Amino acid sequence: MAILGNIIKSFIQLKDTFSSEIEHTKAQAEVLKHLLEKAKDTQFGRHYKFEDILNADNSSEAFAKGVPYFDYNKINEEWWYKLHEGDVDVTWPGNPSYFALSSGTTGTTSKRIPVTDDMIEAIRQAGIKQVFALNNYDLPADFFEKEIMMLGSSTDLDEKDDHLEGEISGISASNIPSWFKSYYKPGEDIAKIDDWDKRVQRIAERAKDWDIGALSGIPSWIELMLQKVIDYHKVENIHDIWPNLKVYTSGGVAFGPYEKSFKALMGKPVTVIDTYLASEGYIATQVRPETDAMQLNTDNGIYFEFVPFQPEYINQDGSLKDDAPSVTLKDVELDQDYVLIISTVSGAWRYLIGDTIEFTNVERAEIKITGRTKFFLNTVGSQLSVNKMDAALRDLEAQFDTTIPEYTICAHRAEDGEFYHCWYLGSELKNADETEIAKALDASLKAANKNYKVARSKALKGVKVKVVAPEKFYDWNARNKKKGGQVKMERVMGEEKFEDWEAFILES
Repeated sequence: MAILGNIIKSFIQLKDTFSSEIEHTKAQAEVLKHLLEKAKDTQFGRHYKFEDILNADNSSEAFAKGVPYFDYNKINEEWWYKLHEGDVDVTWPGNPSYFALSSGTTGTTSKRIPVTDDMIEAIRQAGIKQVFALNNYDLPADFFEKEIMMLGSSTDLDEKDDHLEGEISGISASNIPSWFKSYYKPGEDIAKIDDWDKRVQRIAERAKDWDIGALSGIPSWIELMLQKVIDYHKVENIHDIWPNLKVYTSGGVAFGPYEKSFKALMGKPVTVIDTYLASEGYIATQVRPETDAMQLNTDNGIYFEFVPFQPEYINQDGSLKDDAPSVTLKDVELDQDYVLIISTVSGAWRYLIGDTIEFTNVERAEIKITGRTKFFLNTVGSQLSVNKMDAALRDLEAQFDTTIPEYTICAHRAEDGEFYHCWYLGSELKNADETEIAKALDASLKAANKNYKVARSKALKGVKVKVVAPEKFYDWNARNKKKGGQVKMERVMGEEKFEDWEAFILES
């Protein structure tokens, strides 16, 4: 009998019984007040007169009017650079204990995003919320005695001056509470291995020693790790090694493109729970099985604003225009894409994180990620968002009985002077008729998106498709030092990056 598991499950159920439902708009007002009060005497707070904003009749309106939008480059050039010169109390009291390194999806130089002790605590509280939400999934008591495999970047952080640096998954894993360490796999020694391939090899070698009940990590790298374990032990599926695996906590990218290939590695159904952990903070987590949407963490150190994702508010490079209007949680609507703006306990202020979202349930503050502000393909008026592209590829998977976990696209002007959408699809499809796939893809996008259909009759000449092995995408990430971290593959590439990608494919 799972005695410990029953105790843990009963505690979770008891906690859930005595916990009241979060009033999200009220929680957000309290978070904004806390942020402003804590940072009012920082250099940033004095410059933007946080004291006056706090005393205003409507602090959220005064905040939106008094503080401009920032993306990473702007806040780093104007404020965060001071942190690296030894300044204190810049955008948050004191100095950050960590910097999260993130190359994002489009840049080549790593961003260095401050992670304060307050943010570490906010992430910890959001993680506890996720654990208590497991009560909604009707898991058996013995699940709570199983071990959890967390696969992210190395926890061997780099020391620099008075702080540590690494990717956010490594920072988070290095701060797990002591009581959790007996559950945590692959354990501290293996997690510190910097070389991702060597780390996964050690996991494969040790896999039979562990009783894994849950997985956590980016889908593409979880899949590679599972395949390595399966191949190493010469078994049919991962449940031959970990028979009690019941939950997978996804994150970093949308799980949809990986669902079919992920299921192929399983011997029985696994509950998938989506999360939204970025270098800037723990944004949202799925809290109930009736939906795959995620609930914003409205009471854990992040204040949210939302800008309607409309062409008149967005610059060509994906940044926001200065006069783009924002709304708070109480004024959002369904069926509207929004640019996500955050202010945090790490000293990010009205910060453009780069993602677009839509609300599926306003009262519950539940969202889905719909794309990236820079990955919105509109070169010739096609207005294709990443979620529209993902949906079209799910159609292709069904039509051609395959999996397409990876892809990238570029609006490319060919030698004839015409624009084409050039797709590279990561699939194991044998003897692919790329012309037929292109026709099917084109038809699916026309049916789903009227703007695309109009573009195809005017400036967009055609669609070209090239099928390559998914490993090519993983090798590309590895070459660009993105393997195993919290990063998104470039779904939409610019011309220069696309030329590099094509050269890489030809070389390999």
